[in-house]
Amino acid sequence: MLHPPPFTVEENHAKHRGELMPLCILAAGKTTVLAAATFTLSWTHSVEKTRWEETWRIAPAGLEIVEARVKGSGAGMEPPQDAVLMDGWWVYRPKAPPRPSLVLAASGATGAGWSVCGDNSCVTIGEDAGEPVVLRACGE
Repeated sequence: MLHPPPFTVEENHAKHRGELMPLCILAAGKTTVLAAATFTLSWTHSVEKTRWEETWRIAPAGLEIVEARVKGSGAGMEPPQDAVLMDGWWVYRPKAPPRPSLVLAASGATGAGWSVCGDNSCVTIGEDAGEPVVLRACGE
């Protein structure tokens, strides 16, 4: 089982004050830490070849989806009725409870994998077929 890197004493105190909740990305046998309060998860739909983006917040209750955007509609990706078309993107706020983690397939079939971006830093994951990728708050 993979474990996130330990926090420094300063980071641990900040986390308990609610100031820091970094994201741990467990992929390909290693853990990558993204120090950001929010992150954007994006990918290209494997059938429709359309871009999809979700903004998530790292909160004490878990990972909370804040907003979703899809650059079109089609096979299995119809936006909900309350979605608004903005600059070519269907934008909406999903109604879902916080999750302890996100588990993403790493099929290698989409050609580009998943992109996780936060605080001016991006990581590409799941480009090649392999074990699922897990996103969760570090220290959980």
